[in-house]
Amino acid sequence: MPRPMKDDVKTVMERDPAVKSPFEASLLSPGLHAIRFYRISHRLYEKGRFKTARAVNYASRVLTGADIHPGAKIGRRFFIDHATGVVIGETSEIGDNVSIYQGVTLGGVSTEKKKRHPTIGNNVVIGAGATILGPVTVGDNVRVGAGSVVVKSVPPNSTVVGIPAKIVKRSGTTAIDLHHEELPDPVVNAFVDLCHSLSEMEYRLESIESRLGIEAPRRISPAKKPDDGPSEARHPVEEND
Repeated sequence: MPRPMKDDVKTVMERDPAVKSPFEASLLSPGLHAIRFYRISHRLYEKGRFKTARAVNYASRVLTGADIHPGAKIGRRFFIDHATGVVIGETSEIGDNVSIYQGVTLGGVSTEKKKRHPTIGNNVVIGAGATILGPVTVGDNVRVGAGSVVVKSVPPNSTVVGIPAKIVKRSGTTAIDLHHEELPDPVVNAFVDLCHSLSEMEYRLESIESRLGIEAPRRISPAKKPDDGPSEARHPVEEND
């Protein structure tokens, strides 16, 4: 078996705990099959045999559920989990040791024949359902949260999440971290910080009022209900025919 094929099988064994043996990985892993089909179609594409390359790509999409354009450039030890719904555009560039999950899209935002798809660095993990659009660059050691939409370039050693994706963490790790589900929620964090700030402001205001001898205004009792208003407002008169 050629070395690139051995590396692909070894990568599946390392990153997919459901696979029990190299034989099972080679025979029953749709992600591995999609990568092998891609490598065949890419060689044909580079030789100018575009129609044959697209035919292999079409067969791969039917059999594996992944649509990887033959013109895309993909590095070593690339891993696709499940493969279903994965779309990788023509001018996409993917580095080494990249892992992506089902439903990931590396798409373009232009109809012009130029660089219009993302460039992915090394040691990147892209969570399920994530979308990366346009000729943006995702740096090395980046984690993209599941369901995120990336429309701007991401610096190295970052974690991004959300729609549109925002940086929620920066670190200097160089190892592949597959835990793309363990991501902070920036919205929840913002609400927590806001609640803490309000509590602190209330405490400080009460302290100032107490020192100045100011009696705080009496609050409305929760048991007291506001006036229901005039009966006409409560029971509008219906017009007669």
